[in-house]
Amino acid sequence: METVDCIVAGAGVIGLAVARELARRGMETIIVEAADAIGTETSSRNSEVIHAGIYYPEGSLKAELCVAGRQKLYAYAAERGIPHKRCGKLIVATLPEQRETLAGIIAKARANGVDDLVMLGAAEAMAMEPSLTCTAAVHSPSTGIIDSHALMLSLLGEAEDGGAFLSLNTEIVSGRIDGGSFVLQTKDTSSGAGFEIAARHFVNAAGLGANRLAASLEGLDPTFVPPLRYARGNYFSVTGKPAFSRLIYPVPEPGGLGVHLTLDLNGGMRFGPDVEWIEEKDYTVDPRRADHFYGEIRKYWPGLAEGELSPTYSGIRPKLSGPGEPAADFVIQGPESHGVAGLVNLFGIESPGLTSSLAIAELVVQKISPTYI
Repeated sequence: METVDCIVAGAGVIGLAVARELARRGMETIIVEAADAIGTETSSRNSEVIHAGIYYPEGSLKAELCVAGRQKLYAYAAERGIPHKRCGKLIVATLPEQRETLAGIIAKARANGVDDLVMLGAAEAMAMEPSLTCTAAVHSPSTGIIDSHALMLSLLGEAEDGGAFLSLNTEIVSGRIDGGSFVLQTKDTSSGAGFEIAARHFVNAAGLGANRLAASLEGLDPTFVPPLRYARGNYFSVTGKPAFSRLIYPVPEPGGLGVHLTLDLNGGMRFGPDVEWIEEKDYTVDPRRADHFYGEIRKYWPGLAEGELSPTYSGIRPKLSGPGEPAADFVIQGPESHGVAGLVNLFGIESPGLTSSLAIAELVVQKISPTYI
């Protein structure tokens, strides 16, 4: 059986960014994806926001990789002509007592190296966005939006230019660590045929399937595989002329950042995601959830008329923490953690994973084989 330098499981934005980074360093790389296209799950079912790095605990991977990744992503998008816009966002208080929360957000952002936030009074914020109602706001000029599919196509193109190969419809069923190599049993999801592939290094960037895949690796201590929780986020849209030119976020809520307004690159308005804990993968959007959305949105946009919200899509966050628990950090687990040379597992890569993708890729390559850096 032929052995390649590296197999990357998952062709979402993280897997593609890692494969690009490996290929740039001359590593023979195969990207294995169970679906029939790239980025069909978390990478394409999100808000497509370039986050500034505001909300995360100081010293966390989310904070460090978001700030570094945001800078890399803006530069990469500009150099490659990937559609994006540094539109900025307002984090809004709709009750007087939430102003203290906004001050805490600014303090946390500064600790993370984000020093461009500005506290605004109600009049200042509503002058910037006349459709807005609030008691105070924080302006984040570094927040933006990006075409995530165009980004993934660019990452894939560069990976393939460096010699990487993409295998779609290929599910890794199980694997074993065998004499310094990873032997992976795969299945063709269209024909059902199975075959083995081997690599000296293995990056598990399988997103919602990463925990299951890691648990199937013979030779990896199962205590290094955290439990996974599914948190579905539903999105609703409003057609017609956009009422805002910036993203609008309420103060954060447990499990997420609240029902916020994001814009697509054509100015279309999308609202979400909310937080809905589920047991199985299911992307159905219940239209009745609009009742909750109307209430949350009208706190900052009272002009939203009844009947204007339409269910659009949903995404599922790969959560490592459950309801009522503190938000978990990214887990990027290399040999220094689990003791298996050449293996990196990525768990709980939810928001700000898209923003952090290029920085995550550099960290993964460093963990997997420092000699290639």
